[in-house]
Amino acid sequence: MCLLVSGTAWAGEKLHAFEVVERYPHDPDAFTQGLVFHGGFLYEGTGLYGHSSLRRVNLADGEVLARTELAQQFFGEGIAILGERIYQLTWREERGFVYDLATLELIEQFSYAGEGWGLTADGEYLIMSNGTDQITYLDPDSFRPVRQITVSSQEGPIWHLNELEYIDGEILANIWFDHRICRIDPGTGKVLGWIDLSSLYETEKQADPDADVVNGIAYDHDNQRLFVTGKLWSHIYEIRLER
Repeated sequence: MCLLVSGTAWAGEKLHAFEVVERYPHDPDAFTQGLVFHGGFLYEGTGLYGHSSLRRVNLADGEVLARTELAQQFFGEGIAILGERIYQLTWREERGFVYDLATLELIEQFSYAGEGWGLTADGEYLIMSNGTDQITYLDPDSFRPVRQITVSSQEGPIWHLNELEYIDGEILANIWFDHRICRIDPGTGKVLGWIDLSSLYETEKQADPDADVVNGIAYDHDNQRLFVTGKLWSHIYEIRLER
């Protein structure tokens, strides 16, 4: 295990050092768009037209235990679990899908305006990003917007918010084409801190030039384990933050 510290944070916003606790195999062909840990398994939404899917994955060896393919006209995006359902966004198609958690079978579809990027849930609402500095709360039954927050740091609005994860009253967000994760106060939209994953990106890129940007955050609430990965990465990393 190695303590990794890299990058800089804006004044007043904490930069978290982190320790790599464990490294797990990950399908290097998976263009990761959404990641959730639930009931002992990883659930992963992947993107790209003709390659998008929803998967249940065994963390220890990366084996895909169940998989549902999206039709070729859909580019899969973020996923979230609420109750016994999995919700999945699409990029530009303004279409979302709802699946049965146990079988990954499609139950229903829903629509929304604009692009779909990241998705998480706080136990009551779906929480969605669209590539801007806006995060929108959706009612999980009607899919109507309930509230919206604007994410900003001391340097201004934070755009390209991507994959999301709700953890202990905060929202963690990947930022497209940025190797950092930002911690967001869901009440105010203010950035509380940063996790710079540049070192992990460089490790993956050196091993495989096709490895793409950092994207994918999952949290094991029962055991307080934080997992991160990226698009086309060969590994998922369990990391422990220095608070």
